[in-house]
Amino acid sequence: MSVKFRLKEAGFAYPQEGLGLQPLSLTIERGEGLLVAGHSGSGKSTLARLLVGLIPHLYHGCLQGEVWLDDLLTAQTPLWELTRRAGLVFQNPASQMLTTSVEEEIIFGLENLGLSQREIQERTTEALRTFNLEPLRRRSPQTLSGGEQQKLALASILARRPPALVLDEPLSMLDSTSALDFVDTLNSGLQEGRTLVICEHRLEYLQAIKGLRTLHLNGQQTGAAENQPEMTAPLEDHRRHGLTGDHFQIQVHHLTVERGGQRILDNLEFTLHSGEVVALVGPNGAGKTTLLRALAGLQKAHGQISAVESGRAEPPSLGMVFQNPDIQLFNPTVREEILYRLPQPDLELYDWLMHILDLERYAGTPPLLLSEGEKRRVALATTLLRRPRHGVLLDEPSLGQDRNHKAILRQALRHLADSGQVVLMATHDLELASSADRMILLSKYGILEDGPAEAVMQNQAAWDRLGLQVPDWVVRG
Repeated sequence: MSVKFRLKEAGFAYPQEGLGLQPLSLTIERGEGLLVAGHSGSGKSTLARLLVGLIPHLYHGCLQGEVWLDDLLTAQTPLWELTRRAGLVFQNPASQMLTTSVEEEIIFGLENLGLSQREIQERTTEALRTFNLEPLRRRSPQTLSGGEQQKLALASILARRPPALVLDEPLSMLDSTSALDFVDTLNSGLQEGRTLVICEHRLEYLQAIKGLRTLHLNGQQTGAAENQPEMTAPLEDHRRHGLTGDHFQIQVHHLTVERGGQRILDNLEFTLHSGEVVALVGPNGAGKTTLLRALAGLQKAHGQISAVESGRAEPPSLGMVFQNPDIQLFNPTVREEILYRLPQPDLELYDWLMHILDLERYAGTPPLLLSEGEKRRVALATTLLRRPRHGVLLDEPSLGQDRNHKAILRQALRHLADSGQVVLMATHDLELASSADRMILLSKYGILEDGPAEAVMQNQAAWDRLGLQVPDWVVRG
């Protein structure tokens, strides 16, 4: 069984600032696969919410036109009935977690379908196995890494076997091997007749899905994803903005983190140098976020973390941009967010950051109404305006960023490093990682490789030990 979507001049504007989706007419046939492409903030998530009826049932604003799911007008159909026909995986998987264990999260959706206990158990077991979640079945979803949460959200929806899947950035937090495996699953479902809608920036992974049509939210439709031209922002001299620092090292000795009776990081040893961009890469659940939090002083850890400058050692001053920016944003406008509790803010630096991060048009917008990529840029600006002395830590900074904004991000991070700071980013985006000066491969057993990014990218033995595939389209140097 599959379903058909029809939009008749359907559009939506959120209450503040009128952001959302311009009116659009669109038909997605039964068993069709559609890739929704577009720049960050173009309305991809809004379209996904419209298709499954979350708009207008949960998100309120100005709705135009009509959205039909088969013969059901979504605005007049109870949400529980719509969810039987179409499942949605959110861009931020943490917002979908409702229960206290991984296993219960999958079971919860199946119980709502009224299935037998035997059927529930069989589907749960299959979903856990498909997404390699069996070792985590008793864990609380809130204790999982972002990638593990994304796997759980995907597993929970796919276990329900809805006739249609609407996926909002489903690959964004998955490591390369998990992303390639999931694309194979999507391809199989599409060939079996399931209707599929994917909103995604990591377009290269989707080339393996046969017969996927592409919709650009500017109205242009093609048979394959197209690259957008790169847009760059002029970067002024960083020294004008007080982002310079003296040469120093951040030395990490015997770093160990235990949580919930489990050892997440075990006796790590490494040194970060001022002036370098470092990519931290590893499979989902390897401890990358835990390591960043420990370096920022936000995670209880054993061992020693010191910033050493001119023979003196002190605790490092590092700003952090979280994987989930929602936990950092709470002010009514972007401008108030970035300037929050700064009695004498450097307004020249503020203007510079707003410009290079392409945020000027959003100064008066509530930050939580922005796209995920835009939220991350706001969080980065907020962090940098506070001028952490030694550098910045970024957890999955390219999530939600289109090709143009990812180029701007690379330039901004390069500029920070050139000013003498440390930039450490945890990322599954191997294209972004390959542009770093240095790459650290982290597994649950510790650091497997640490060296110049170009050399690490070409070390196939290290990637084999790590258990990650390097896709063909990633430049290896």
